[in-house]
Amino acid sequence: MRVVLAEDLFLLRDGLVRLLEAYDFEIAAAVETGPELARALAELEPDVAVVDVRLPPTHTDEGLQCALDARRDRPGLPVLVLSQHVEQLYARELLADGTGGIGYLLKDRVFDAEQFVDAVRRVAAGGTAMDPQVIQQLLSRRAADDRPLGRLTPREVEVLELMAQGRTNAAIAEKLVVTERAIAKHTSNIFAKLGLEVSDDDNRRVLAVLAYLDQDR
Repeated sequence: MRVVLAEDLFLLRDGLVRLLEAYDFEIAAAVETGPELARALAELEPDVAVVDVRLPPTHTDEGLQCALDARRDRPGLPVLVLSQHVEQLYARELLADGTGGIGYLLKDRVFDAEQFVDAVRRVAAGGTAMDPQVIQQLLSRRAADDRPLGRLTPREVEVLELMAQGRTNAAIAEKLVVTERAIAKHTSNIFAKLGLEVSDDDNRRVLAVLAYLDQDR
């Protein structure tokens, strides 16, 4: 799996390169500036991009803007964002096209190598990997009751929030101390209430998560 990595801090960038290579990823490019990232994404067509939000020369939203531009040119390009902070406006923009293959992790809340590598793989496969803190901030304003998400029960909302973190039905069941069969019923109800037609369940999970995260736009 080919990765383009963008991080301006040398030690962190070098550490991420070594980590990903240890897990059999191919580093197509490891860059430190926005212009370098834009070129790498356009020319190398990686399987996934791992991008710091703030890159030189502006140190504002350079990295994320490059990723957004690349997704417009290549819809569905998997992008995993790394940041020190939750940039709500740009996180929403990243979610806006509804195609999946997105993640947003806070650097100081990535606790081990396997957690990070799992997130990269999940995003590359078209899924989602959202830090719970990011989800909480994106959902600071609840949807109006007459919108589709307003029809979900509190338990269904709880299940959907855990789905947004990338958890499987089995993991959600363990977290909520219920049976996996109960979670399967909740997810089926969620899909029905959100009007997601029968299709591959993995795809419907992604679409449900995107609807949930994007509810306040």
